[in-house]
Amino acid sequence: MRADPPGLNRRALLAAPIALAACERFASARTPAGPLAPPLKSLAPFPIGATGMTWQLDQPAWVEQILRHCSQLTPEWEQKMERTLGPGFSYDFEPADRIVAFARDNGLRVHGHTLIWYSQGAEVFDDATVPRARFAAEYDRYISTFVGRYRGRMAGWDVVNEPVAEDGDGLRECHWSRALGMDGYMVRAFEQAKAADPDAVLFLNEYNLENIPRKGATFLRLVERLLKLGAPIGGIGTQSHLDIEIPAGQITAFMRDAASLGLPIHVSELDFPMQRDGGRMPDLRSMAEKRAQQVARVGELAEAFMALPETQRYAFTTWGLRDPDSWLVRAEGKNHPDESALLLDAAGRPNPAYQAVAAAFAR
Repeated sequence: MRADPPGLNRRALLAAPIALAACERFASARTPAGPLAPPLKSLAPFPIGATGMTWQLDQPAWVEQILRHCSQLTPEWEQKMERTLGPGFSYDFEPADRIVAFARDNGLRVHGHTLIWYSQGAEVFDDATVPRARFAAEYDRYISTFVGRYRGRMAGWDVVNEPVAEDGDGLRECHWSRALGMDGYMVRAFEQAKAADPDAVLFLNEYNLENIPRKGATFLRLVERLLKLGAPIGGIGTQSHLDIEIPAGQITAFMRDAASLGLPIHVSELDFPMQRDGGRMPDLRSMAEKRAQQVARVGELAEAFMALPETQRYAFTTWGLRDPDSWLVRAEGKNHPDESALLLDAAGRPNPAYQAVAAAFAR
């Protein structure tokens, strides 16, 4: 998950006219009044996922909706390094254990998120003070211990998260790359994770791949290079925090290019905020226009995912399930209480984009 969408590159990658027509037909969808949404997992021939946090496990309404709609759960925060790693390279996996146990007790498969992320771990993995040999040894130990703890219980892991520069111009420099090399830290992470759990699908996960074509292209070149270096990458994670104003066809073009690598693809963190540029810019669009943009882009994503070969459809995951579950709405997140960026409203009724997803999955 990332903190805030950057400015977006508006250059379109044009798809065939028939694909564009298919994407745009979703723009007329409306929210039906009253009833709960039909279970998402009953509509899809692949896992449907959402995120969960330990405090939500004590909310009966959230539990009811998760079990109604989902077949997969991603820990939203409990497996991030800021929660699992303490001073002196100490570990605390108790919250992660609780999320994994809840999922398994309720028949949900679990997707791990995330092992190595540029934005976390620098307080302990200080590349300026920790000797290089110890840095490397503790890096290996963290991954092997964490992944090994859940060996055989996780469907997959986001092994490296968000390695590409914000605008797609190269890769991010961080404490991992300074200590272990730009490609080296990623290859090493995948090797350690594979050794710890050979059966888990190992993902490189990134955001803005559909929103910024340059970033999508850089990401796919990185995947190809790491594979050639021997990294056991098993899948591609596209977070899909969608800018609903991107041109029609841009999502389809990225998914087609990603599919050409032959790896499973995870729509790993889907949401689709209505507020332009995080609410910092004036926005004169009507609610109807914003909803229509959401429906068109989310419908395009769902159709592009459905068009993948069956073996490449790992899972379709939203970052939160109902509108109030979203990091965009919560006070500790973006604190935009009027945002509606998910498939369900607070009561579990379908938002307009739900209809687009349901229509795509039914094809």
